[in-house]
Amino acid sequence: MRVVMFGYQTWGHRTLQALLDSEHDVVTVVTHPRSEHAYEKIWSDSVADLAEKHGIPVIIRNRPDGELVDRLKEVAPDIIVANNWRTWMPPEIYNLPVHGTLNIHDSLLPAYAGFSPLIWALINGEPEVGVTAHLMDEELDAGDIVVQRSVTVGPADTATDLFHRTVDLIAPVTTEALGLIASGQTEFTRQDRSKASFFHKRAEEDIRIDWNWPAQDLERLIRAQSAPYPSAFTFHKGQRLEVLSAVVSEGRYGGTPGRIFYREGDGVVIVAGADARTGRNHGLAITRVRTGDGRELRATEYFTSMGGYLTGRP
Repeated sequence: MRVVMFGYQTWGHRTLQALLDSEHDVVTVVTHPRSEHAYEKIWSDSVADLAEKHGIPVIIRNRPDGELVDRLKEVAPDIIVANNWRTWMPPEIYNLPVHGTLNIHDSLLPAYAGFSPLIWALINGEPEVGVTAHLMDEELDAGDIVVQRSVTVGPADTATDLFHRTVDLIAPVTTEALGLIASGQTEFTRQDRSKASFFHKRAEEDIRIDWNWPAQDLERLIRAQSAPYPSAFTFHKGQRLEVLSAVVSEGRYGGTPGRIFYREGDGVVIVAGADARTGRNHGLAITRVRTGDGRELRATEYFTSMGGYLTGRP
């Protein structure tokens, strides 16, 4: 099939490489310009560079326009394949090829449509994550599922671990889905919209630690914000403090959320949970931090005395 590929960052790069390794003919690539957004500088393998290396015409757009529609009509693709295309695609584009548009999304749809699905899924304690190839329609990430593959989330996995495991699913999911479509299959699995969820892009406010969260949720937040993602942070004595690693405490600690309370093993326990006053909660045992001037320290080195509070604001 003649394929036009829409994509960006490493997800798009892996998709394009899968297409180049297949029997299909990539006739044009559409990608976004480079960005300085914190999350878009992560996993930023260039789709444009890979396409140009293989002599494929590249169109760079922030969002589709009339000129792009005209150029796509000229190349007459049989199908569009998209991965990590980050702006709205109008129906005159996704319905243009005879086989429509196949979107590759890094979640187990219908759950976690939208942005940063791996991070949100890890924060929420999901047992699995994965990749879905689905046909695009008028609702974002809502079209019929062609192929879906999953991987298990382990108790110590970070978002970085899950990225590497799911990005390896892109090539087999893409090629299998294209094979089914090329074979003439047209009936695929409809999404159960009662199970759908949609998540926004992550921003600074989303990595600020709220000590009213249960310790189990905060521990997953910290794993979800693993390097190279921006680290979860709090404030101590008015200064920003990044939390690089932590575990749920063995003991149960009562009091006020955010209280710097007790040394336990290699960590320093912070009281956590909106109902911490009951004394039935585990705390968050911080084990490693980074200060505002970039020093990385063991928590037992940084917290030289117990008492005081970690807060959400300076």
